Amino acid sequence: MGTHVKSPSGVVGSNKTLRDFLARHPELMGGVSSVFDTTGGNLPFLFKVLSIGKALSIQVHPDKKTAAKLHAQQPNVYTDPNHKPEIAIALTPFCGLCGFLPTPEIKAYLAAVPEFRAVAPEELVRRFEGASEQDEKVVLKDFFTGMMTANADRVKGELSKLVNRYRESRETGIERRVRDLVLALSSQHPGDVGIFCAFMLNLVDLQPGEAIFLGAGEPHAYVSGDIIECMANSDNVIRAGLTPKPKDVPNLIKSLTYRTAKADSHTIKPKPLPGTAYTTSYVPPVPDFRVLSAKIPKNATEGHGSFGSASIAIVTQGSGSVTWEDASGALALSAGNVVFIGANVSVSFKAGDEGMCIYRAYAATSS
Repeated sequence: MGTHVKSPSGVVGSNKTLRDFLARHPELMGGVSSVFDTTGGNLPFLFKVLSIGKALSIQVHPDKKTAAKLHAQQPNVYTDPNHKPEIAIALTPFCGLCGFLPTPEIKAYLAAVPEFRAVAPEELVRRFEGASEQDEKVVLKDFFTGMMTANADRVKGELSKLVNRYRESRETGIERRVRDLVLALSSQHPGDVGIFCAFMLNLVDLQPGEAIFLGAGEPHAYVSGDIIECMANSDNVIRAGLTPKPKDVPNLIKSLTYRTAKADSHTIKPKPLPGTAYTTSYVPPVPDFRVLSAKIPKNATEGHGSFGSASIAIVTQGSGSVTWEDASGALALSAGNVVFIGANVSVSFKAGDEGMCIYRAYAATSS
C-alpha cells in the first residue's frame, strides 16, 4: 500500500495509480513535501500486511548511502536509491530472528553445538572466542563471513548431523530454545547455511500488538505469523540465506552494523494517542513513518484530528464507516478495505456491531 514504482496502489473508480493521483494533487501530501522528496507523487512510507507461512530470507536493508550505490550498480536488483528501516507489528503470534545475539550467548552456542562450531574455519572461531570487547565487531564480522561463505558440502554435512541429533532429542539445555526452529527451517530450506543463524541472531516471539523495529544494517528473518509492516518507501533487500531468490552475501556482509544486543533493544512500545480513546501510536526512531492502531469497540466512534502528513489506513478486522470534513455521507468499511486520507483532514471512524480494527500509517512532518 503506497506509491513505490514497483507496485503502486490503484485508485478505486479510475485507471490511475495513487502515485499518479498525488502527482496531480500535491496539496494532499501536506508537510511531508517539505521533509521528503515527494516528486512524482512519492509518499515516504510503504505499508504492508504479511502472512508468513514459510520463513523469509536472512536479510538486511541498506542505509541511504549504500542503497544509492547499489541502485546505481544493479538497478534491476536494487530498484530504488532509498534506505528501508521498518517496523513489524504482530497481528497474530509472531516468530522471527532479529539482530545479533549478545556476544556471550553466541560463544555459549559455539561451546555447546559442535556442528555450528565446525562450519567456519577454526582459526576464526578461536579469534572470536578470545577477542576483547574493543575488537568485538571486527572479529564478529570475520566469523560471520567465515560461516556464511563456508564450503557448501561442509554446511550440508554439519546440518545433517545437527538435524539428526535434534530429531533424536539429543539437544543440550541451551539448545532447547532453538531446536524446533532449526528443525522447521531445515524442513523449509534444507541444507541452507542460513539455518545456522539460529545460533547468532535473537529469537523473537511477539504477541498481537507487540512490535520490533529494524534499522539499516540489522540482520533479520521473519519466520512465522501475520504482521503489519511499515517501512521507508523502498524495496531494497540484501539476502544471504533461507531463500531461493538471488543472494548477495558480499554486500550483506559489508552492510551489517555488527551491533550485538538483546532482543528487547529492538522493541517499540505503543503509547496512547493523545485525544483519542482507542488508538495507540508506534513511533520508531526515524521520521519516514509512524503507525497508529485503532481498536474500536462495537458501535463506538473514534476521531482522529488532522495530521500534517498524508496517510493510508487499512481495516484488519470488523466493519464500520469513516466520515471526514465536508463529507456528504459515510464511507462504508470492512476488513481488507484500504483508504487514503489527505493531509490536514480530520476523520471519524465508527465501528459496526463487530467492532473495527484499523492500522494507519503516516510520516512525521517535524521533529
